[in-house]
Amino acid sequence: MTVHMRDWDAFITPAEDGAVHMDLAVEGITCAACMGEIERGLARLPGIKRARVNLTNHRLAVDWHRETTAADDIVGELSRLGYTAHPFDPASQRDRQDQTGKTLLRAMAVSGFAGMNIMLLSVSVWSGNATDITPETRALFHWISALIALPTVAYAGRPFFDSALRALKAGRLNMDVPIVIGVALATGLSLVQTMQHHHHAYFESAVMLLFFLLVGRYLDHNMRGRTRSFAENIAALKAEVAARIDDDGMVREVPLSKIAARDLVLVTAGERVPVDGIIEDGASEIDQSLVTGESVLVPVAVGTQVYAGTMNGAGPLKVRVSVASGATLLDEVNRLLETASQAKSLYVRIADRAAQMYAPIVHGAAALTFLGWVLWGLGWQPSLVIAISVLIITCPCALGLAVPAVQVVASGQLFRSGILLNSGDAIERLSDVDTIVFDKTGTLTTAEPEFCVPIERRDDTLHLAGRLALSSRHPLSLALVKATGAMVPFDSVQEVSGAGVETDIDGLRLRLGSPAFCGADAAAIEDTLAAHPGASLLAVRFGAEPVRLLPLRQKVRSDAAACIAELHARGYALEILSGDQAGAVQAVADGVGIAAWRSNIKPAEKIRRLDDLKASGHKVLMVGDGLNDAPALAGAHVSLSPVTAVHLSQAAADAVFLGERLWPVADALRISGRARRAIEQNLWISAIYNVIAVPIAVAGYVTPLVAAVAMSASSIAVTANALRLRWGENPAGTDLGEGGPALRSIQRAR
Repeated sequence: MTVHMRDWDAFITPAEDGAVHMDLAVEGITCAACMGEIERGLARLPGIKRARVNLTNHRLAVDWHRETTAADDIVGELSRLGYTAHPFDPASQRDRQDQTGKTLLRAMAVSGFAGMNIMLLSVSVWSGNATDITPETRALFHWISALIALPTVAYAGRPFFDSALRALKAGRLNMDVPIVIGVALATGLSLVQTMQHHHHAYFESAVMLLFFLLVGRYLDHNMRGRTRSFAENIAALKAEVAARIDDDGMVREVPLSKIAARDLVLVTAGERVPVDGIIEDGASEIDQSLVTGESVLVPVAVGTQVYAGTMNGAGPLKVRVSVASGATLLDEVNRLLETASQAKSLYVRIADRAAQMYAPIVHGAAALTFLGWVLWGLGWQPSLVIAISVLIITCPCALGLAVPAVQVVASGQLFRSGILLNSGDAIERLSDVDTIVFDKTGTLTTAEPEFCVPIERRDDTLHLAGRLALSSRHPLSLALVKATGAMVPFDSVQEVSGAGVETDIDGLRLRLGSPAFCGADAAAIEDTLAAHPGASLLAVRFGAEPVRLLPLRQKVRSDAAACIAELHARGYALEILSGDQAGAVQAVADGVGIAAWRSNIKPAEKIRRLDDLKASGHKVLMVGDGLNDAPALAGAHVSLSPVTAVHLSQAAADAVFLGERLWPVADALRISGRARRAIEQNLWISAIYNVIAVPIAVAGYVTPLVAAVAMSASSIAVTANALRLRWGENPAGTDLGEGGPALRSIQRAR
């Protein structure tokens, strides 16, 4: 006999601080309470740094110190808790989740069809009078109901039976245990009463309870599947291999994991860029909608930054890798999306604790109800019927769904708006905000500068300067390349460090760079800066022609003014804190409509300003992207950063946003406010339901069927209230319905 053993150490990867990491797919997770059970169980093992369950795709991410706990110990602890673990593979896990959805759908169809037939038989019994329905006919109807109900309960109840059995084997209680007890008692009592020719039977209660529960569970499964598809669509953009150009000039296709920084890779036309890097040779057009949010193809040439997951349209490119696989912008988006779906807020933790306490409370309430009615003098059978009703009606499914359902929908809405959460309670803190502080550079403006004056592409001198700019990596040179549409660089170019580049054309010297390098007149420089405050100057000199001074400014995000106007209309206080010079800051502030601004401000001064606002009772949202913004992002009540920001800023921010637009900031605040209200409404729905329903059930005024309908209705109510987030009005400028150009491009990649 061969015993199959899995080497779990093979699935371990290095993590931070000398720890290791492992991703597992876990079978048997049905609700938020299961998440807490797994995370608390693993936290008891020595050396565990973090254990986080993703309820959407049942992925368990564990970080721990290998010296104190082995991978087998983690899998063994999961088994002891009643869960089966597999190495996490997105494709196989998707197939497993799809199979789960089909199982739920089939079980729901069977229970619904059977329940309707049993209810028809029950109506026939109850609608007739004593002379119409003989005891023999009633008994026959009950036996027919039993023949329908027993196989239906056995088949449709499997999702609940399996889950409850695993929990009981592990010595714990979950939300499915009271459901199974209620179904089993209702079915068993009905069978006993049928055998005793009793007037009542409750087969329809057991079957319809399963039907309504399955409806709620299928809706929840389907809703999570929609959110899971976002991650799968993004994952589809990641290449598995790259064409590396080795030192001998040979092109070899190697796994992406073997690509390191400074390697040179070849990207052919029609191929997705596999890495983040800088173009060293070639010119083409790139679909950068993942990064910019714009579906228009962008011309690229030598010196242009390209990102993994974008599509190369026209010609072959040689790209020098800037970061190794695992640290690309696409990897960062994936990581943030995973963090968002695993995130746990304060409300989730409260609901988890309440759901954990609920199981013993539910069982205790049902047992006390049974004993109380028996002692009161009611027979054991009617007392048991009342106890079953209490057991069913107090099931904490609605509470378990109250917060996760909203989080799943809100995360999907945020992602459609190009926002990825990096913190579990970001939604709650975003909903508290009353003041927004913006950095200027890279936040209200993009990293790409624009010319203050029109650039005429038919201008021969500027076109030559654009060709010369192809040999420079300076941001101002790249702006000139884009403005002139230059594609062919000069063969012989000299670069003067810190000054510019130059070449000879038919005996005439062409220079591009700083005004001093090109010999510009001081008065001309002063006049140009006076006409364009805060601008940077790029100079061009060709032969004996006068020096051309080209003023550039940082490009304000296209929708910044509209977004700021919307935030003003909602009542937020707005200000700019920037380390840039006063003229540049004022120009941007006036352009977008923010009256309060400060320039030449240092990182420590930003922190002091945020502390002052906090001391005044304000809840501040900080939006920034630079390295100098990281302390302020970490110190603010909540923070946002563009996805193209430096890594340290992303790590400090509570959420990041995709694309070249600023509107995700307004969307984040709007969606978070609606999500928080929905969470609070769901918690109130759950609480009020139990306050009203439980006393009525204990008093004996509720049958098991009514209890099943009421309990399922409460679960469906909180799920529907969560789904209501999708039906809200979208402000002008948003594109939530289709996810915007960036996400449409992701979907096209499938």
